Amino acid sequence: MSSGSDSPGYPPVDDDTEMDENGNEAFSDVNGHTRTNGDCSPAPPPHKVPSPPPKPAIDPEACKATGNKYFKAKDYTKAIQEYTKALTVEPQSVTYLSNRAAAYMSANRFEEALEDSKMAEVTEPNNPKVLHRLARIYTSLGRPSEALEVLGHIASFLTVSPQDRSPSQSMQTHITQAENALREGSTGSMAIHALDQAERGLGVGVPKPRKWQLLRGEAYLKMGNVNALGEAQNVAMSLLRKNGQDPEALVLRGRALYAQGDNDKALQHFRQALSCDPDFKDGVKYLRMVQKLDRMKEEGNGAFKSGRYKQAVDTYSQALEVDPNNKGTNSKLLQNRAMASIKLKAYKSAIEDCTRALTLDPSYTKARKTKARALGESGDWETATREYKAIQETNPEEPGIAKEIRNAELEMKKSKRKDYYKILGVEKDANDNDIKKAYRKLAIIHHPDKNPDDEGAAERFKDVGEAYETLSDPQKRARYDRGEDLIDPSEMFAQQGGGFPMGGMGGGGMNISPEMLFNMMGGQGGGVEVVDLRSQLGGWVERVPLGGGWWRREVEAEGWWVPWWVPWWFLVLRNVVLRWKGGPYLVPVGFRSKWANFHLRGNMAKRYVPIWGVEIGQDHDRQFFVLREHSDARCSLRSFPSDA
Repeated sequence: MSSGSDSPGYPPVDDDTEMDENGNEAFSDVNGHTRTNGDCSPAPPPHKVPSPPPKPAIDPEACKATGNKYFKAKDYTKAIQEYTKALTVEPQSVTYLSNRAAAYMSANRFEEALEDSKMAEVTEPNNPKVLHRLARIYTSLGRPSEALEVLGHIASFLTVSPQDRSPSQSMQTHITQAENALREGSTGSMAIHALDQAERGLGVGVPKPRKWQLLRGEAYLKMGNVNALGEAQNVAMSLLRKNGQDPEALVLRGRALYAQGDNDKALQHFRQALSCDPDFKDGVKYLRMVQKLDRMKEEGNGAFKSGRYKQAVDTYSQALEVDPNNKGTNSKLLQNRAMASIKLKAYKSAIEDCTRALTLDPSYTKARKTKARALGESGDWETATREYKAIQETNPEEPGIAKEIRNAELEMKKSKRKDYYKILGVEKDANDNDIKKAYRKLAIIHHPDKNPDDEGAAERFKDVGEAYETLSDPQKRARYDRGEDLIDPSEMFAQQGGGFPMGGMGGGGMNISPEMLFNMMGGQGGGVEVVDLRSQLGGWVERVPLGGGWWRREVEAEGWWVPWWVPWWFLVLRNVVLRWKGGPYLVPVGFRSKWANFHLRGNMAKRYVPIWGVEIGQDHDRQFFVLREHSDARCSLRSFPSDA
């Protein structure tokens, strides 16, 4: 066998094959150990060495370090960007999530901070740092109860300091105080104060929680004044701009409108709330309540207008029980009930109702005027006059207040004279039969012959006779009721601007045709022409020729403008010269008993001067007027000696 041939069964060996000292073929295994073919065990497979992992494109630790630098520099936007890069590599990293949450909080982005903190809590539910940050975020968002739950969890394994618990605990306490104040208190101001304190703990830029806004709106409704009701409307509109189908906000606005007296719009809002949520209990409650209140108020008004005053009082009383908390509506109901009580002559009840109405709404002028009227009707005209004057000081533009003051002052003067009605013991609306019966009875009781030992009997008897003489005569009674004998001429010019107060017979204005007056005053000539004006003037007007001289005195008082319509109390003007605006003089001259002579200069015959019981005389270029009592309406003209 030649030396170049291989042994049967072995592969050929390379020249470079390493051999051992015994002549066996030697080879190296994968671990570098030399083996021979004399070794009976098979060679193991080659061992594969793993390759190192590829280096990431983003280094999260480097991003975190850069983010920390930005955070310390208060550049929170860039810090957030760096932490976000780190989280793209390790999304579940509690460190990166926690750092980004801190940056979000510093940037006042609390909702995003909340999401990161929640994710970190899921990964490490007992990490105190993560949990404390989560509690602070809940507090900043106005969720103190959830913050306290988190702090309670921390306290199960770690002590929580009072300083860490204080912000959320204080906020929760203030919210509870607001809720209790609205549920139990009589005013909303305490609730408003508590909510203000709670809102101080909110994070910068965090909107007020919806629940808190509804509480604030409720507090404003409870306060009930004009400004507070406007604020309640603002709260409701703020919520409705975010969600126009919010049933609670719709009911809140409806209640504000209802408190302001706009019941129609209030009902619309309640119905809209129920269309959004048919089962919303508050919507059903207030819809039914306002409907019931409207119905009862209309029933009371109808009874009052038809003269059923007792029924009106009862109906208003029932309506007041429907919603005791509505200050605006209840103040009106109380004022209406006071008006009905005045008709029933229950003056004390009327005054009490007006006082209650003004407690609910101090700016309610109508209730103040009704109270003044009730005071006067009860006999206290002095207090009534003060009340009317106080109304004028508060609201000088109040329609008719000047006239009401004059009437009250006149009634006050009347109350200080002999009260003939009281002397006879009859009401002011007593008829002739009642007056006659009362007189006969009292005349017998107080007759001097029946009371020989009573020195005051004669005086009482005289008063009874005087009262009967006045009240049994319709004309004298009317003048007594009007207080014509008490009117001070200077008071006629108390109205602003110097003009006459526009009064008429019995306190009302005269509605006399200007054409009729023009025809009445424009004619001249002899003879006597009688014009029946009793239906409008309450007396007769005669046009007669003038005879003889005239007695007169003139006292000038410039600057008073006399309007076209002169009221009934013009009878008592004496010794005053009045200038017509851009026209001639009207000169009242003298005053004797039942006569008042008036002298006109210029073309006064073409002016409209409605006067009660007028007699017109003509003397050359002068016109004279004589104002006479109604009973003398057909008497001829009386001449006075002239002082010229």
